[in-house]
Amino acid sequence: MSRFLWICLGGAAGTGARYLISGWALAAFGPAFPWGTWIINMIGSFLLGLLMQVGLTTPLFSPTLRLTLATGVMGGFTTYSTFNYETIRYAQNGSWTVSLANVLATLVGCLVAGLAGVALGRWIFGG
Repeated sequence: MSRFLWICLGGAAGTGARYLISGWALAAFGPAFPWGTWIINMIGSFLLGLLMQVGLTTPLFSPTLRLTLATGVMGGFTTYSTFNYETIRYAQNGSWTVSLANVLATLVGCLVAGLAGVALGRWIFGG
């Protein structure tokens, strides 16, 4: 149960960081492009790659700390980082087909799911 609570606390920290960086990016660069989301996804992908490499290949992080940082903090910060890490791992293991399928399925699937959500919202609530 304590591991679960650490992950939840990490998630809160990641979510707070995402909120602050998004607000900063909007103020700094304006609304013409989603710079906040892009910056968060770049930082998150870099940090998760670093955390997992260090956490899985050295004794520097306990399993609980690794889960707190990777699943909690980075999960609250951005889920794109997890998608990115999993796609890279498939490619590193020689599963290029699965890696590419993950990219295409995620991109197309999320666009279709988003459009379906908009359509359902319009159908139920009008607009």
